[in-house]
Amino acid sequence: MLVSFLVGPSSNKGFLVEISGTTVTITCPLTEGSITWQSTGAKGVSDAQKYIIENHDSSPVSVTCSSGAKKYEMYLNAKVCANCAELDALAVTGIISADILITFGVLTLVYYFSKDRKGRASTSAGSRPRGQKMQRPPPVPNPDYEPIRKGQREVYAGLESRGF
Repeated sequence: MLVSFLVGPSSNKGFLVEISGTTVTITCPLTEGSITWQSTGAKGVSDAQKYIIENHDSSPVSVTCSSGAKKYEMYLNAKVCANCAELDALAVTGIISADILITFGVLTLVYYFSKDRKGRASTSAGSRPRGQKMQRPPPVPNPDYEPIRKGQREVYAGLESRGF
């Protein structure tokens, strides 16, 4: 704190980057003196405190602004597109709210329509009228899959494994 008082207040300012379509505008945090810009990669137009890159191709760029002994560097890796639509926070909130309301409306309709069908008897072709429950006899076992019993080993004697 004492060092800050003697040297001056610390500056937490940084670059301000604005992207609109394929145009990237960078504002230097330096305010006094003549500002010089240097860029590796995309070439832009410097206008005092701003550096404007037209038709940026989303490739990484290193940008430096300096004035006297002060120098600020920035590595810019911004993805831009020509056909993008900019939405403000209110539009995004409205879209999400409308989607949630429509979803709950559809869920409510499905719930009420399926709730009414539970109590009705089915009138499909395969249905039969409900009456007294009739007892069914147990299913007839398939003789091909009967378990081997002690006295019946000769029935399965012909099923011995063959050597290949």
